[in-house]
Amino acid sequence: MKPASQPTPENSVVSRIKQFNAGRDPQRLALKYRAIADNPFSFLRGTCHLFYADLPVGSVLDAAPAAWICGDLHLENFGSYKGENRLSYFDLNDFDEAILAPAHWELARFLVSVLVAAKALGVRPPEAIALCHCFLDAYAAALLDGKARWIERATASGMVRDLLRGLRNRSRSTFLDSRTDMQGGRRRLRLDGKKALAVDNTGRKMVTEFMAAYAETQAMPAFFKVLDVARRIAGTGSLGVERYVILVRGRGGADGNFLLDLKHAPGSALAPYVRLPQPVWSSEAARVVSIQRRVQAVAPAFLAAVNIGERSYALKELLPSQDRLVLELWNGKLRRLEGVMKTMGELVAWAHLRAAGRQGSATADAWIDFGAQASTWRSPLLDYALGYAPRVIADWQTFSADYRATLKKSSSRPEIMSA
Repeated sequence: MKPASQPTPENSVVSRIKQFNAGRDPQRLALKYRAIADNPFSFLRGTCHLFYADLPVGSVLDAAPAAWICGDLHLENFGSYKGENRLSYFDLNDFDEAILAPAHWELARFLVSVLVAAKALGVRPPEAIALCHCFLDAYAAALLDGKARWIERATASGMVRDLLRGLRNRSRSTFLDSRTDMQGGRRRLRLDGKKALAVDNTGRKMVTEFMAAYAETQAMPAFFKVLDVARRIAGTGSLGVERYVILVRGRGGADGNFLLDLKHAPGSALAPYVRLPQPVWSSEAARVVSIQRRVQAVAPAFLAAVNIGERSYALKELLPSQDRLVLELWNGKLRRLEGVMKTMGELVAWAHLRAAGRQGSATADAWIDFGAQASTWRSPLLDYALGYAPRVIADWQTFSADYRATLKKSSSRPEIMSA
């Protein structure tokens, strides 16, 4: 099975990317363009709209049960976080693009990410294909088992266990020290150009007034008293989307402060291409939060969909335990990566089972049957991934060359790329 045909010169990969990102914050958009020009895997992470626009219509990729998918599944879209119950979990952790779609869409994107990331990880092509099979084996077996489980420190193994154990000893004060500076005995967000940027007076006023109103709806209003606000730098695909880090009073005292993440939800990049009927959400943030709550075993702390004027945002706690695996630390031991692939395959299956039967999603029995029939769909799925991965690399080369040429022509900063 071949991926979609190449775009025409009038619809080149560069113009498609610029069109999709039009209107974003120029300063953070420049950071996104620099990141996706750097290597093929970052390019894949930051351009999921290209992946779905290129999906062949009516192909075998559509012949799968309907699932609530995160929409941007790749190797780094798994991580640890602290749940509402204050325990740490390892799970899928980015739902900006979440939507109801054929399960193969999710699986194909993950497989492509493994193949594209292989060179950066120092994994040979045959080993990358073996890792894809490991992921699919675990996914199918978990579906066949029919029970949604979860990963926490006590049940983790391998690299995931090492990550969660390492987070156990990380204190709140240490995390706050890494993101803030003390001024007159009070914390202020550190504007380092890596995690945070200054916010203008309009943005600060908007966030502060919203949080004051939000606090009045909570059991402990003083907890949400705003101490500082900044524009947040995080992720790849969402760079440039309106996003804030908020320092709040929390439990009181400099080490009792909390950090919150407030992120605008502009809509799923998959929406123009998905052909399954979708629920009518009250807002795009409600879509993100609702799907995240139904597919994760435990939701992150303070996760909520909120509105500021006519725009909707996802609010959640920003924590030191929001970490991703550093896969480069597999140290040449393929079994370490195989263990990660197994865990990730299980997590995706458990997510599909957990949301089974919800608003158009396939039932649990249908998922069990799908797992039992893996021998009929896994080869065509992997064939598609093998055919599309070179397209990602070629598109990256085109964009990267254009990016470098633009920088060479201009004596200004990289913000010219956002024009």
